[in-house]
Amino acid sequence: MRAYDSDLTPPWKRSAPAPEVAAEPDLVVEEAGTGFCGAVIGCEAGTVTLEDRFGKRRVFPLEPRGFLLEGRPVTLVRPAAGPARPSRTASGSLAVPGARARVARAGRIYVEGRHDAELVERVWGDDLRIEGVVVEYLEGIDDLPAIVAEFGPGPDARLGVLVDHLVPGSKESRIAAEVSDAHTLIVGHPYVDVWAAVKPASVGIPAWPTVPRGQDWKTGVCRALGWPENTGAAWQHILSKVRSYKDLEPSLLGAVEHLIDHVTVGGPERA
Repeated sequence: MRAYDSDLTPPWKRSAPAPEVAAEPDLVVEEAGTGFCGAVIGCEAGTVTLEDRFGKRRVFPLEPRGFLLEGRPVTLVRPAAGPARPSRTASGSLAVPGARARVARAGRIYVEGRHDAELVERVWGDDLRIEGVVVEYLEGIDDLPAIVAEFGPGPDARLGVLVDHLVPGSKESRIAAEVSDAHTLIVGHPYVDVWAAVKPASVGIPAWPTVPRGQDWKTGVCRALGWPENTGAAWQHILSKVRSYKDLEPSLLGAVEHLIDHVTVGGPERA
């Protein structure tokens, strides 16, 4: 018969000291006692905050052998103060420490609605300020040909337009086809609404639901997911889950990057 062990110390804390690992931001570890797995988002004296892939956060003490890194016990320690490491913006671009916003270019990027503009700002805001690119929303593109004509694009004032549901045969594709201007670039994504350009896993859902034709898409999504039918509140919830380009679908990423490149080719700045 095995002798009774009066030592109640968890097994992962009884062995030899584990390697010390700095709790740097974005380091993914598992808390040994609870199995909670997440990325480091903060480290204060004596504690570390982890966030899992669903956005849930928990605070744990920095105890010896308290975490698993790639399955092996480690002791997390607070990162040593030192020269700031190169970091990246939410879009994945290399951040420029201390960079000031550039005077706005004459060119513009137009998007369909407020949610589109807020999502672009969320991910590309730092890049847009450095490049001096202003994003404005149109509240729909039904009058796009007239809007482009009024803007008067030219070599020194390029115009980029981001369109929802830009697929063959859609109303949006027919409107976009009416615009023919060498200095205007119209690109889009295939989704009925920009909500669906956010990866479902980032929002904590298996997939974006199919909404019957003729029903308001946003309201239908809320209803299908069991959310309160408050589309404003639903959007704020979705937007809060977007932390970087990794939370967005590639079709939107490519479209926005293309627009930024188009607008920033040459052109003067204006006060």
